[in-house]
This record gives sequence, C-alpha cells and structure tokens, in this order.
Amino acid sequence: MVNVAISKEKADTTRAKSDSTKHPLEVSGDVSLNSNGIAPIPAFALGKPTVMANIILTKNRFSYNPQLSYGLNFKPWIIDNWFRYKMIVKPKFELRVGLDISMFFSEYETPDAEVWQGQRWLAFELAGLYRLSETSSLGLMVWYDKGLEEGTISGYFFNFVAEKTDIRICKNVNMDINIQTFYIDYTDNNDGFFISPKVSFLLSKPSFFAFGQFIQPITSNIDPYPDFQWNIGIGYSF
Repeated sequence: MVNVAISKEKADTTRAKSDSTKHPLEVSGDVSLNSNGIAPIPAFALGKPTVMANIILTKNRFSYNPQLSYGLNFKPWIIDNWFRYKMIVKPKFELRVGLDISMFFSEYETPDAEVWQGQRWLAFELAGLYRLSETSSLGLMVWYDKGLEEGTISGYFFNFVAEKTDIRICKNVNMDINIQTFYIDYTDNNDGFFISPKVSFLLSKPSFFAFGQFIQPITSNIDPYPDFQWNIGIGYSF
C-alpha cells in the first residue's frame, strides 16, 4: 500500500509539472505615447499627451491585465486592474468574463489650492469573440461600470468591434484595422452612440508601431456635447 501511495504521489507530481509546462505563464503588452489620451471608453479623453502602459499576464484561461495611463507631468489619470477568465475557448469562438478594479484621477482648482482627486470604480465584463478567419474577427463586449464614490455615475458600455489584422504593406510592415461602434448609457443622462475607427502600422522587427484613432459621436445627450476627437501615437510591443 505504501508503494502504491508513493507511486500515485509521483504520478500526480509528474502530471502537475506536465500541466505547468503545457500552460506556462505568458507575458505580453505594450507602451505607447498618445497625443490625446483616449480612455478605455473612447467617448472620453484626457485632452493632452499621455503615456499608456498595457501589460497582460496569462496562465491557461486566466489573465491579469493592468493598464496604466499617466500625463507627461507624471500625474496618474487612469489605473485599471482587469482580471479575466475565458469560459469558452473554441477555434472560432471565445467567451470571457472580467472584473476591473480601477482608479480615475482628476484635478480642479479652488481659491485656496489645487485639488487632486481619485475616484474608485468597479466594472464587470462579458465579452464574446468570433473569428471569421485567422486575421479577421468580430467582437461584442458589455461592461457594467459602478462608481464607488459619492456623486460618481454608473452605467453600461456596449461595444461592437470588427477587426482585420496582418495586412501586408511591405516586407516588414503590417497594418491592422479596428472599427468600434459603441453605445454608453450612464446615470445623469450621460448616453450616446459613437463610432471609432483605428488604424495601426506595425514593424515586425523591432516591434514598434504607430497608430491613428478617430471618435465621432452619432448622437449623444452628454453635456457638454462631445466633439469629434482624434488621437495619434507611437509605441513598442513585447
């Protein structure tokens, strides 16, 4: 009985090592300099140059994705912490759920001082991805965003994305095209329908990229009414 137990323990250890080797921790991400600081919900922007860092740690179906956005004055703007799990993983289809714990920072002036304020948010995500081919996909994502501070707004973000990647421009340059149409429905009459195309140019070696993004409101009740916005940037992916 002892030998059987020892053999079983060795087998379990070998299986655990095999599973760990089969699904190692993967690290990827990018760092970019943006001209206009477009927020994760593209209806909003910082309106000034921004440095953004996006890191993804993936282990099997789980991932942790911190996203950091800072102004050039080194003051934070948005800090996101996304925890995601892929419930369904098929060659053509994926379905995931996510939880985000975030901070949004803003500043305003009083007669006596400049006030720097941080607001906490929770977001819950349900997102599906359907692959038309190896380089084309359609995605639908729904967030429920909950402001935790008194006076903050809450609501829903519905985002439909069509993407085409790896369009060969020349030997070492590819182009990605991403088109978002999204609807936001937040408290205090903050709602609207928007379209946001984005074009990226990627160097294969080294992994630098450049991009341009545009946001056009179709209809909105947000006051003040959001104008047409654009953003360009450069970055490095790893």
